Amino acid sequence: MLLGAGAAAASLALETPLASAEAMGQYTNGGAATEDQARRMAWWHAAKFGMFIHFGLYSAHARHEWAMEEEAIPVVQYQTYTQIFHPKPGAPAAWAKLAKAAGMKYVVLTTKHHEGFCNWDTKLTNYNAVNLGPKRDIIREYVEACRAEGLHVGFYYSLMDWHHPDGAKCATDEAARKRFVDYTHGLIRELLTNYGKIDVLWYDVNWPLDAKGWESERMNKMVFELQPEIIVNNRNDLPGDFSTPEQRIVAEKGGRPWESCMTLNDSWGYQAADDNWKSARTVIRNLITCSRDGGNYLLNIGPRGTDGSIPEESVRILTEVGKWMQTSGDCIYHNPDTCQPRSSEYASFTRRGNQLQMHVHFWPGTDVSISGLKNKVLSAKILKTGANVTVTQDGFRTHLTGLPEHAPDTPVTTIVLECDGVPMQDTDYVRREKPRAGVGI
Repeated sequence: MLLGAGAAAASLALETPLASAEAMGQYTNGGAATEDQARRMAWWHAAKFGMFIHFGLYSAHARHEWAMEEEAIPVVQYQTYTQIFHPKPGAPAAWAKLAKAAGMKYVVLTTKHHEGFCNWDTKLTNYNAVNLGPKRDIIREYVEACRAEGLHVGFYYSLMDWHHPDGAKCATDEAARKRFVDYTHGLIRELLTNYGKIDVLWYDVNWPLDAKGWESERMNKMVFELQPEIIVNNRNDLPGDFSTPEQRIVAEKGGRPWESCMTLNDSWGYQAADDNWKSARTVIRNLITCSRDGGNYLLNIGPRGTDGSIPEESVRILTEVGKWMQTSGDCIYHNPDTCQPRSSEYASFTRRGNQLQMHVHFWPGTDVSISGLKNKVLSAKILKTGANVTVTQDGFRTHLTGLPEHAPDTPVTTIVLECDGVPMQDTDYVRREKPRAGVGI
């Protein structure tokens, strides 16, 4: 699917007020959000968890979304996959229902991937889902399905295009560049004009141009004129509203918002042979890690192209995640506080104010411990059952005892500790100062 985002270009102020850095979704003060960005992004920060959906002709080919390039499939041959690209009516409704059941709050769908096929009723190319394949506007069905489930709506759009004749030539031919940039801006204009309020625009892969070549300043200006409340990412070679680490969890510095996007197996688009699925426990741990460090988690599914159905393993995993979120979701949502404690071999942590949330993913039995917690614990309880937990502390170890032998929740059990201040952990202090045995003992 994706390539790493290029380095963010410095914002260049244009003359019109709408073209200010703030109006184009750009950071102006070293990483911290502007007042406008904080307002537009408030829902996104609260949401924490979103669904990515990769769906296109590559889904019918069933060999990963990069197959057209990696297998050097001729365009004429690749176009024949439109003959078997036939998602059933109602498929987007199933995607949205699964997202909601999993505890996700927003969805981002590929409108056009690198292959160049448009999933909507565009007037700028015949290579689209209304003229070919399903003969329906998949994007409209998707938008309506998300709104029916109360989910925020996001559009993914790949700037790179392997189908358009100017998609590579634009790098060296100025006339081709102008044609292709006009085409690109036109497609984005359609997407942000024809479907009502859109919450996220998720650019991808700025090859083979840079921000100047794409006219990205003008692009973002248009986007915010059409959708003043939208948020945009950083992959059109401008800083945008948030960063997009891919297949890894890396927190941004300086308070800049970030969202880690990951696959549920090893493929973005449907890959029939890929059975390397993440467990529900791994998904939850990743979500906790993102929330702990102030980020969002955008987790991908790849529906089948022949009928739009979701692979059964994706359904099973996300359903299990959703059951856990019914109990512990409040530890994830609306959680603005980053969490400094993080050292444990069998647990992860989040916090809200002075409350430390210990998420035990490998249940050790009747007791658990936290090394180096600097705070006094006022009370502790198991979130799933409400049972109180006995706590003892000696300045080095916070010891929770009287726990059930078997984990009371699955696949992760959360213990909530109310502390006398913002939870802080210092394991180096324990290593240096904890009493040791005498010589010869």
